[in-house]
Amino acid sequence: MKQRFFQLSILAAFMTGMSACTDVIDLDVPNGTSYPVVDAWITTEPGTQYIRVTKSVSYTQSGSAPVVSDATITLYDETTGDIYPFVFADSVYKCDPGSKQIGQVNHTYRLRVEYDSNTYEATDTIKPVAAISKIDYKYKEEGDDGVSNAGYYVRFYATDMAGQTDYTWVRSYRNNLNNNNIVEDFYVIDGGFSEGLSDGQEFPLFVGESVNDDEHPFLKGDLAIVKLRSLSYPSYFWVTSVQSQLESGGLFATVLANVGTNLRNVTDGGGKGKLLGWFGTSAVSADSITTN
Repeated sequence: MKQRFFQLSILAAFMTGMSACTDVIDLDVPNGTSYPVVDAWITTEPGTQYIRVTKSVSYTQSGSAPVVSDATITLYDETTGDIYPFVFADSVYKCDPGSKQIGQVNHTYRLRVEYDSNTYEATDTIKPVAAISKIDYKYKEEGDDGVSNAGYYVRFYATDMAGQTDYTWVRSYRNNLNNNNIVEDFYVIDGGFSEGLSDGQEFPLFVGESVNDDEHPFLKGDLAIVKLRSLSYPSYFWVTSVQSQLESGGLFATVLANVGTNLRNVTDGGGKGKLLGWFGTSAVSADSITTN
């Protein structure tokens, strides 16, 4: 994640009859202070869990963010008392629990990051997630159902869990998880956009089909992978705030600013360090289908 600083673009247009002119002003943007940034998400998926720590860089700087390799990271299961140390290797911090699954639904977890004489902590609880009951696809010609390109279009089916407010993160992949998700991340409340309106009901069509890229639909033989990830309300608020920042643009765009963090400095005696990023947790429901 790159720390974003104000990007200023000033356009002056003066029209006289059919003529116009544009003045472009170059501004020097200060580099600002570099902070450690944590990308930590614990899930109910079995196997190794990963945490990334980098240093923020200027908005105008190109290249990858520098990796932080000398932090001490520990995960605590506050529900059971289990402790999971993370070890740095291959540019990330890893914890391989062997046959044991780290993430458990309704467990609360505390992340502890020790870095540069400061200690930071954050907590989150793994909420349950709606199960994907079915996934299918349909071949559509250009213009069918309003699509702009012919190809295979996938839909997943799930039913919201009744009697509670559920925040869900929808992601989809093409052929393997190493590819970037094929469309923009999609976030829903109770399977829709508003709390309580669709409580306990099947996810609507527009959500089930949100996993498609209309510009590049699935091809014959593609593997379509869909994942639903539960979110606590603080994590939902954070990821949607990040999304709003990334989508901000145009003449009346919101001024870019750092999104908040849940990692607090708890250093004994009072620490002065600052850490960016987020610690979140998710239960995961997944399914896949091959178009043929």
